[in-house]
Amino acid sequence: MRLIHESLSLMREHRRAYRLLNVMAYGLLVLGMAIGMLFPEVTASQRTGLQASGDADLVTSLLSSPWLFALTILAVNIGRIIVATIVVPSLVIPFSGIAVFAYFAVTTGMTLAPVDTATRISLIPHVPTMVIEFQAYVLMMLGAYVLGRAWLRPATVGQQSHRRGYLGGLRRMAWLALAALALLVAGAVYEALSLVYLLPVVFGLLAP
Repeated sequence: MRLIHESLSLMREHRRAYRLLNVMAYGLLVLGMAIGMLFPEVTASQRTGLQASGDADLVTSLLSSPWLFALTILAVNIGRIIVATIVVPSLVIPFSGIAVFAYFAVTTGMTLAPVDTATRISLIPHVPTMVIEFQAYVLMMLGAYVLGRAWLRPATVGQQSHRRGYLGGLRRMAWLALAALALLVAGAVYEALSLVYLLPVVFGLLAP
């Protein structure tokens, strides 16, 4: 209950930033999809890179084990996106994780652009995944914003030195990180189960 209280309190305190980060995250995702639809060769290039990195093969190899698949999705979302994309840059340069995530959101949209029938059908069960996971990313970007603000203006967290402001910002970021983790767990479980069980049903009903 304290996790919910602390997270909601921070969201209310920084409601304007929270709203703007939501608009940015989902807006850039949609923008990336629009770019991919206008320039299909960009989407093809993104997907080729995904194949070359081995990510696509990893997904295929794990489809027979939904719970292992869910754990893998969770690990990738935490390590590659939450930690490497948002948190680490923000620990070094204030707010920089938000800028790095903006690039990630656009390229993700380009990769998921519904340029063919198979992708359009796949997006139907995948939309809840995107909504849940991107909300987790928004919470972490809010954490990056709170950290950067406390670091540069310690008085906003009741501190006088930049060092104490940084530490105060980290504590607030940690509460948002726990809330983001809860969303990522839910998103990973849904994504794994939807790919293994729901997607074949949707394809069976809608595929030409």
